[in-house]
Amino acid sequence: MKRDPYEVLGVARDADETQIKKAFRKLARELHPDVNRHDPDAEEKFKEAAEAYEILSDAERRQIFDRYGHEGLGARGFESGFQGFGSFADIFDAFFGGGDPFGGAFGRGGGAIQGGDVAVSVDISLADAARGTEVEVEYDAVTACEHCHGNGAEPGTPIDTCERCGGTGQLRSVTRTAFGQLMRTHPCDACNGEGKIARTPCSECSGRGRVARRVQLGVEVPPGIADEQRIRLTGRGHAGERGGHPGDLYVVVRVAPDERFVRDGNDLVTVVDLPAPQAALGTRISVPTLDGEEELEVEPGTQPGTVLTLRGKGMPSLRRGRRGDQRVVVNVVIPRKLTAEQRDLLEQFAATLGENNLQQDGDESLFARVKRALR
Repeated sequence: MKRDPYEVLGVARDADETQIKKAFRKLARELHPDVNRHDPDAEEKFKEAAEAYEILSDAERRQIFDRYGHEGLGARGFESGFQGFGSFADIFDAFFGGGDPFGGAFGRGGGAIQGGDVAVSVDISLADAARGTEVEVEYDAVTACEHCHGNGAEPGTPIDTCERCGGTGQLRSVTRTAFGQLMRTHPCDACNGEGKIARTPCSECSGRGRVARRVQLGVEVPPGIADEQRIRLTGRGHAGERGGHPGDLYVVVRVAPDERFVRDGNDLVTVVDLPAPQAALGTRISVPTLDGEEELEVEPGTQPGTVLTLRGKGMPSLRRGRRGDQRVVVNVVIPRKLTAEQRDLLEQFAATLGENNLQQDGDESLFARVKRALR
């Protein structure tokens, strides 16, 4: 059973020509095999959508379908002319008279073409990410030929208008399709779409106007950059063609892990092991920071998981430059492999503990924290 064309295109029965065309464009972008290579049924779905468009875009066929359905169309000899398809461009040329459904023009034509972008990656340390640094990058790029300044002609020699395309850089051809005659525009094969031909090609680039070379560049990495963030350098990519702007260079920054810290936004988190007796008595500890070791006071009776904060010892903000904090998590370590003397001392100490030694002094108990986390 063939589906209702209104249902196929997803339009109302009173949809106008513009709505029908828009609906088919949307489906064609999703289903044409040139675009959709993941759905094994894309080809059949596209054919179904094309047939629905053939019916609803023709006033007479649409009227017959509305009154008699697919049987009425079949009785009057209607068969879809869509038996196969060529490229994505061919389909839109056939249905809509040319033009890219994505907003551009099919084919290269004779206009300016922007150069492609280039991406490279660099590795830096967390300390470099905190203070900022300069890195050297190397990459291969297509650049304008310095000998001919990108025009493809040996300096001092003339450049002629292409006789084959008359300087337009485009040629037109007519082919037959399932929809009738189809006129297509494609780059001129004599001048490669340039519209001009150098009488004496450049000896350095063989008339191409562009050469591939290895580029070395210093790149400033700003303080506070995060792992996998990109730096965009405008105009540092591949050279454009026919006066087109060059592409951009994207530098992907990879920040190496630092075993001393875990980054949380602009804050740094450090875990410090502290023996239980010292946590009970209180002490001073040395904590690693990006600026060196820092002394930190640990209050008597510090509990496991207590977080101490070093203000302004984190990472700087990319936008404001203000540094985050460093949070120091105290991991109270219970001693193991006790000697006989240590065990004896601990047993004596345990015998002296009372209820008041175990009170939380207003701090939230572990059980309360667990209950709150499970809500």
